[in-house]
Formats: sequence, structure tokens, C-alpha cells
Amino acid sequence: MTPSPDSDSSPKKTTPDQTTPDQRRESLVQGRCTACEGGTEALPGEQARQYLEVLPKWELEESSGSISRQINGGSFVKVIDLVNRIADLAEEEQHHPDLHVTGYRHLKIVLTTHAIGGLSENDFIVAAKIDDMLG
Repeated sequence: MTPSPDSDSSPKKTTPDQTTPDQRRESLVQGRCTACEGGTEALPGEQARQYLEVLPKWELEESSGSISRQINGGSFVKVIDLVNRIADLAEEEQHHPDLHVTGYRHLKIVLTTHAIGGLSENDFIVAAKIDDMLG
């Protein structure tokens, strides 16, 4: 029997813990943000880069301890609708990004964990949920 063109008989690439990138991304989407208190360490750059392997639309800004994504929303009204949808998600997760609307149709989303002065898993959970929301 000949495999269909859509089937992929090659094994999925896995990480040392034997999870595929799709599984790691889905784990972030299904995750819940937890409160970060003083004394919690910010993620080191290497760990942040590992998270970004499954969030390719986001960029690491090591100097500011943040990740960001830029979106061209097409129009002012569409960008504001997106800001409101992200705000609802942020309230649900109790983890709030900085949202910058420029040029009336461009949105820059910046995530960092202010309480620890750097990145936490919460930033990557919200980034994955934003990506999931945008489709």
C-alpha cells in the first residue's frame, strides 16, 4: 500500500524529554499563569530560547528581559479589537503585556514579568495563547 501524500511516516523530532514541538506548544496553550513573587528567578536566556523554538513569531529581547511580537492589524479598528481581545486574555491569566499601537494599524506586544525583572514561564504561556487566539 502506498502512503497518501498527506501522511508522514518519518518520526517526529523530539526533545530530550521526548516531547514534540507541537506537544510543547500545546502544553503552553493549556498552561495557567501562576503568581510570581520576589525571590523567583528570571529564566536564563538559553531557557527562553528553548521556549521560543515553539513560538517562532516572538523575538527575545535579552537586554530588557522580554519577548515581543509585531502585528500589522490592517486598520485602526481591527488593531483596537485585537488589543481588547488580548486584554480579556490577560485579565483571565492575570498576566498583562505592554501593548503599543503605532501608525494607527501596527501593534507591538511585549511580555515580561515585572515582579521579577525578566522572563518567566507566564510570558510564554500568554504568548502561546495569543498566537492560538490569532490562529
